[in-house]
Amino acid sequence: MKRFIFEERNGLYIIDLAKTLQQIRNAAEIVKNCVAKHKSILFVGTKKQAKSVIKELAEECGEFYVCERWLGGMLTNLSTIRQSIKKLDRIEKQIASGGEGLTKKELSLLSKEQLKLDKNLSGVRSMRKPPGLVVVVDPSKEHIAVAEARKLGIPVMGLVDTNCDPDPIDYVIACNDDALKSIKLIINALTDVISQKKNEMRLVSKKEGAAENEKDFGEEIAVGKVDIAHEEKDVKKTASAAKEDN
Repeated sequence: MKRFIFEERNGLYIIDLAKTLQQIRNAAEIVKNCVAKHKSILFVGTKKQAKSVIKELAEECGEFYVCERWLGGMLTNLSTIRQSIKKLDRIEKQIASGGEGLTKKELSLLSKEQLKLDKNLSGVRSMRKPPGLVVVVDPSKEHIAVAEARKLGIPVMGLVDTNCDPDPIDYVIACNDDALKSIKLIINALTDVISQKKNEMRLVSKKEGAAENEKDFGEEIAVGKVDIAHEEKDVKKTASAAKEDN
């Protein structure tokens, strides 16, 4: 982390914020490109300071997140995680139907299991394939997530403090990853870019759809005019033939 440190003062390392600002700008472009390619983004932050921020902002921009506990194999063994999600769906259906045929004890155990599964999997319930980018708060704590992403060749973006090793991280954002305000500021900057890009893509899609509809409507009118012209021609021929017969 030496290259990201401005100076040492009274045994404390001060991060070079000019470099951090440039890193945030670069990160915003990377996130924007990822969204433009229709790839999903997974936010990971299970430490106390990051949990609520990760959940709130990831849900706002419609991306996946893990804020409680990283389950081993969440990326490398996604099929097993999908089985756990299907199990959660089944349990929820049973509880919603009133737990027919189950005793109170069995229903209570099901409710506990549902809460446990939902707590760990709620942020990745609709993730059916590996994401295009993993954004990690404190890579030293989330080292399993970083290792799985690197194994699958998924780029990793990390909020890295002075006590972390930045080498395994593809896109480093040097910051204080123990401060709630610092985490919120950076993650909010990234999620804002995601939301803006998605809105732009929706507008473009709507415009293209409207243009396509106009084109189809124009073609229909043109075909209609041709049909009318043919009908008029047929009517004239019929009238001419009738005159000749008379």
